[in-house]
Amino acid sequence: MLRRPQDCRRRVMKMTETFLKPMHPEGWKFVPVFAAVTLVLFLIWQPLGWIGLGLTVWCYYFFRDPKRAVPQNRGLLVSPADGVVSLIGPAVPPPELGLGPQPLLRVSVFMSVFNCHVNRAPIAGEVTAVAYRPGKFLNASLDKASEDNERNALAIRLDDGRQIAVVQIAGLVARRIVCWTKPGQTLRTGERFGLIRFGSRLDVYLPEGVQPQVALGQTMVGGETVIALIGQEAPARSVRID
Repeated sequence: MLRRPQDCRRRVMKMTETFLKPMHPEGWKFVPVFAAVTLVLFLIWQPLGWIGLGLTVWCYYFFRDPKRAVPQNRGLLVSPADGVVSLIGPAVPPPELGLGPQPLLRVSVFMSVFNCHVNRAPIAGEVTAVAYRPGKFLNASLDKASEDNERNALAIRLDDGRQIAVVQIAGLVARRIVCWTKPGQTLRTGERFGLIRFGSRLDVYLPEGVQPQVALGQTMVGGETVIALIGQEAPARSVRID
């Protein structure tokens, strides 16, 4: 059976969309450098050039910025990043945000160097504070990274007056936190607010009484996976590892 030309074009477009993702503008600071070094490596010794090509492709994918199907239902708090849930438990939010000394339930999403590193707002609201604090570059999967590592924290006030905190944490490889969001700015759920270069972690501090709808080890999709239900009675999620 012969395929129609339009069917073939659709298949090609789908394959292209699968492998070629939009790249965030931050990537243009790095990908051309990787490509130039790769060209030099090919001139020096071809096997080195192929290694450089692989690293260039990795750099491009690191800065990929794919579109996401952000849920629009009121009260949904979504993951701010791609990655894996590495920690769930009570913790005091960064003091520089002024949210008080009481522990809140914290959900941490660890991003490897292979994850998309564009960070998205967990929920719609007004940014009331943005606070950067220098620090160490420990492994971001460790609990103490929240206290010791370089970080950038945002407080977001919801429509009902409650606040959440979302914290960008640098990791062992990450050396640059980027945040283009300012206090007073209103964010939509899933809106891009920053990124972290080369591996790190995002912490989300939930309002008092809100239970997470995710589990340790769960794979998260930034802007899509629901972390919690705000303003709705919902118990903490239970799971079965199968």
